[in-house]
Amino acid sequence: MRLDLGDGELRVARPSDAPRHRSLHGLTRTLLANMVAGVQKGFTKTLEMQGVGYRAQQQGERLVLSVGLSHTVEVSPPEGITLEVEGTNRIHVRGIDKEKVGQVAAEIRRVRPPEPYKGKGIRYAGERVRRKAGKAGKAVR
Repeated sequence: MRLDLGDGELRVARPSDAPRHRSLHGLTRTLLANMVAGVQKGFTKTLEMQGVGYRAQQQGERLVLSVGLSHTVEVSPPEGITLEVEGTNRIHVRGIDKEKVGQVAAEIRRVRPPEPYKGKGIRYAGERVRRKAGKAGKAVR
């Protein structure tokens, strides 16, 4: 790939029309566009917590999660990422690097992913969790 910077534009050129060069051309162009968008606007991922007693607190830069475990879970953001808590059950992950924002959000979600029976856990905003039916047909004594 060849990059040309001129007249305030960054152009990506490929050496041939081979399928490999075409796919790398699109990838390079998208990565550069994401870098520019990250610096201009930034990226945000929002997580929601659902469950009785589930809450998030911010202590300085760190995030402290109480998610039904025997202990609290502390999450420290890497450089370039900021964590914000809205209320007690919404977490905003912000930064200029799209990959880092997504990775940190995935690591927070991995602490307690949503479970399919009651829907409790940490999920992305707008994520729909498929619910399963519980036990049915047996009388409870």
